[in-house]
Amino acid sequence: MLFAALTWQVAGHGPLRTLDERLGRTLAAAGAIPSGLAEFFADLGNTVVALPVLLVVMVWTGWRGRQRCRRWQQWQREREGEQGGADAAEGPAPVRWWLPPLAAGLALAAAPALVVPLKLWLARPGPPQMAGGAHDGFYPSGHGATAAVAYGVAALLLTRGRMRGQMRLRIGNGNDSARSGTPAPTPAAAATVAVTASVALLNAGVGIGLVRRGYHWPLDVLGSWCLAGVLLAAWCAVCDRWAGGGAGTVHQAAGDEAGPDRT
Repeated sequence: MLFAALTWQVAGHGPLRTLDERLGRTLAAAGAIPSGLAEFFADLGNTVVALPVLLVVMVWTGWRGRQRCRRWQQWQREREGEQGGADAAEGPAPVRWWLPPLAAGLALAAAPALVVPLKLWLARPGPPQMAGGAHDGFYPSGHGATAAVAYGVAALLLTRGRMRGQMRLRIGNGNDSARSGTPAPTPAAAATVAVTASVALLNAGVGIGLVRRGYHWPLDVLGSWCLAGVLLAAWCAVCDRWAGGGAGTVHQAAGDEAGPDRT
């Protein structure tokens, strides 16, 4: 809804677009933000920077997911052996450890597939600093969308599986925290807060840098964040629906916290 409203204002030369361009000129002329620092953050939205970061996280989390899946499968085989295979047909769905990293790469690839047609269709002129460029079409921001999707889905890869595993592990252990009255904070929860805050600040820096350097109007950046939110939500939905795991996630999380014989 927000993206539709912003696009309508940009396409129809609405009053919000007028305010947006006035704000963009003010921020671009502001000397409080050093131009070098703004350029650094703006460059973080470049594919040559964001893509390698995401690839490293994809490889790392894929490797970790495969290791956890193997530990769970070993536990499952031992359990079936102890019970004579009676529960084999009732086990959880297979854990598709490869799906979250693969979906993350597809989410980043989908960003330009959405941004470029919108830019060509709306053909919004850029800020004065971009006058005389090879093309019009600055809404939504490609750099803003790339940064939000790449760093956002990297944060989800690093934190979401661990948080879900810790939650199910606590449930499997009998809700000890619920009986005590207040849930005890976990390292996974603290790491999630830290990573989420860092990614939010980084993307805010990218957006401010793009506007400060005169590469985009503020609404260009805001529109790109709306598109990125849709892609991140789609990633979460795909992983929830098809990554599998079920109760196996409990045993994967337990395997991470087990002794040396489990590693």
